[in-house]
Amino acid sequence: MKKIYFGFRLALLSLIAAVFIAGCSFSQVKTDEEDGSSLVLMTWNVHNLFDGKDNGYEYDEFKEVSGWSTEKYLGRINSISSAIESIDPQPDIIVFQEIESIKILEDLANSLSRGYSWSHFANNSQAALGLGILSRLPLLDTKVHSITIGNDTTPRPVLETRIFTDEGSFIIFGCHWKSKLGGDDITENVRKASARVILRRIRELWEAEPELGIIITGDLNECHDEFYRRDSKIICALLPDDPYCALLTGCIDEDNITNMQKDFFVLSKNKPPEPVHFPQGTVVLFSPWMAELQDGTYFTRKTG
Repeated sequence: MKKIYFGFRLALLSLIAAVFIAGCSFSQVKTDEEDGSSLVLMTWNVHNLFDGKDNGYEYDEFKEVSGWSTEKYLGRINSISSAIESIDPQPDIIVFQEIESIKILEDLANSLSRGYSWSHFANNSQAALGLGILSRLPLLDTKVHSITIGNDTTPRPVLETRIFTDEGSFIIFGCHWKSKLGGDDITENVRKASARVILRRIRELWEAEPELGIIITGDLNECHDEFYRRDSKIICALLPDDPYCALLTGCIDEDNITNMQKDFFVLSKNKPPEPVHFPQGTVVLFSPWMAELQDGTYFTRKTG
């Protein structure tokens, strides 16, 4: 298998793509240092993409009685596909957030010229919106992880799928974590619950395939520097590889790291993303926002 970057444990790439409301991002994933071959991954929160037919779960403004129609829907499909077609190089894999159904993925695939033959959609039962993935490469072993906290279920599940290439396979976790509506600190436990499920799953996968590449992408509703933005007082779902963070979380003992790192990811700007201030055994993910994309891809209310 041809490995990304330095052939580290994360064979293809460990990537956190924190994309904010109505924002989109794409990242080039190198598969071979010598011949320059690559895969392009795009993620896009298309923001309330409903088709033109009522099924009972639409938001009020997207019901037929409110004026939403098949024509307006197809207009949005054309706008989205035109935007995707303008990207160079073209994405091989596209992860969408806030789409209503598998029909939308099918319509998008039909409107694109690149040939996205593989797709998968996931949502919670009776939910208005879900998330999905289009791919030019085979999607197999697809799983949907619903997340329950007490009596509450997170608004959207986590979509897991395995991408197969000529060089091997890697895993993508497509996400749309809980927004901060209701308060940053109050909603943090919900985002951490999503991180907990993915973290547990990564460890299960690595138990069987230690060299398996992992990508976590989508709308995480959290900044890569969230910890600093909140005055270094809150243990967030995304934490920097910082000595104070390691001390605050109790992650100072290599033998106990699995018990201590339960519901947060440690982010690094280094490739490969080995822990510096956290002990060996910590799940550390490379984040492009920390160095290569410091300003992010979308700004809302003057925040990235």
